[in-house]
Amino acid sequence: MSTVTPLNSAPFPSAAIAQDEPESLQWVPPLTDRRDRMKALRLLVKRTIDLVGATVGLLLLAPLMFLIGVLIRLDSRGPALFRQVRLGYRGRPFWMLKFRTMTVDAEAKLGDLEESNESHGGVLFKLSNDPRVTRLGALLRRTSLDELPQLINVLRGEMSLVGPRPLQVRDSDRLAALNPRGYQGRLQVPPGVTGPWQISGRKDVDYQRMIQLDLDYVGSWSLGSDLWILLKTFFVVLLGKGAY
Repeated sequence: MSTVTPLNSAPFPSAAIAQDEPESLQWVPPLTDRRDRMKALRLLVKRTIDLVGATVGLLLLAPLMFLIGVLIRLDSRGPALFRQVRLGYRGRPFWMLKFRTMTVDAEAKLGDLEESNESHGGVLFKLSNDPRVTRLGALLRRTSLDELPQLINVLRGEMSLVGPRPLQVRDSDRLAALNPRGYQGRLQVPPGVTGPWQISGRKDVDYQRMIQLDLDYVGSWSLGSDLWILLKTFFVVLLGKGAY
């Protein structure tokens, strides 16, 4: 579900946001023992890959992103970009960027559509024929091109190229109530533009399976698994599996 938010709006919504937010987006833990030092080194390498990958991606995709922005403005009323509060590393809120794929009144209409939610358990909001999605928005979602602006979030240090997908406040509230362990566990690594959920069916996967995939990723994370997920994401996007 996508919520249109003006880019110049100020405060974060207060719901579901961690009370003890870290003062920075630093991912590296205190270097208290050898295990922590190894983890810090791996995270430093991960951050380097993120910076290089996001920079190269933005440079190569800039013409395409400009074209998408123009087409969105021509297709429907409203801005080409929107930002939405998501919960990131250790519950820190940030503004996640996406290309707008819904009408500008999408949030106001959400309450009327909750009864039609197709997601098992109601944690996520899924609707295969969501009436709020624009004509161009449907194509952007199928091809995952709407996610490209998140490369900017990666450069800012708010996201990684690979990690559990950051949930919006609505979904975070529900997950925290139903599965506190899963809610906390998936916040122990930076959120990703892509992740284990995206290569395992995306919206065809229910929230319990999503949580398990994310926790497995957090528990066994390695640079090799990140590279594998990035490679597999390319083929999943080409096939359009599980996207709507």
